[in-house]
Formats: sequence, structure tokens, C-alpha cells
Amino acid sequence: MVIHSPSSIDAFTAPERDIIRRELGQHFGSFPSVAEGMFLRVWRAGPLAGKPKLPPAIQTMMARGLVEVQTDRGMPRAFFTQAGLAALRQLAKDRRLLDPVRYAHIRHELGLQTEQAAAAE
Repeated sequence: MVIHSPSSIDAFTAPERDIIRRELGQHFGSFPSVAEGMFLRVWRAGPLAGKPKLPPAIQTMMARGLVEVQTDRGMPRAFFTQAGLAALRQLAKDRRLLDPVRYAHIRHELGLQTEQAAAAE
């Protein structure tokens, strides 16, 4: 019997892949790091004031144990769990879902390519 691991398409939904691309893409000339987590906004007023705003894509990843929200380091951030990092590696291996040139910094951080291979692409 052959057991298949979930494909990168199965690991993240389309809205989750979209938020990953937005949050881990280049911002204002700098490249974010997976280790720094994904920035979350906070509620400014109302009954949830000071609590992190959780986009639906973050909520679904949290429900499946792919990310966890931490608020102890100042601004809240969503960090990938071990299962989330494994799923992110699978996503990064699929050139159609995460452009290897645009997200070379992520591929390098995840150990999927060396700097020489990134320069060659």
C-alpha cells in the first residue's frame, strides 16, 4: 500500500496561499522572514480593542494547526508551526504556486536552494 503525502495544493487553500504570498513577498524593498512571522493588525476600538485581527485565512490555518498567534513580542504575529513549515516547504517546491525567483528568500530560508542556485535562476 502506498501512502501519499498531501500535495502543496491540498496543504493550503487558495485564500491561505494568497495571504502567504502577500505577507512573505517583498515589502518596501525588504524581504520578510518566515521566522519573523506574519504581521497581524489589532483592533483599535470596541470590545476586542488590543486583540489581534485574524483574517479568515489565518483562522483556517490556526484551526488546522499550521500557524499559531503570538502576542508576547509586541505586535501580534502568526508563526508557522512545525506542520505549517512542512506544508510551506511543499508549497515552495511547487513552482506554479510560489514563484522561485520572487520568493527565493523564502526558499533559501527553508533550505530548498542555496544562494548560488538562487543567483543562477
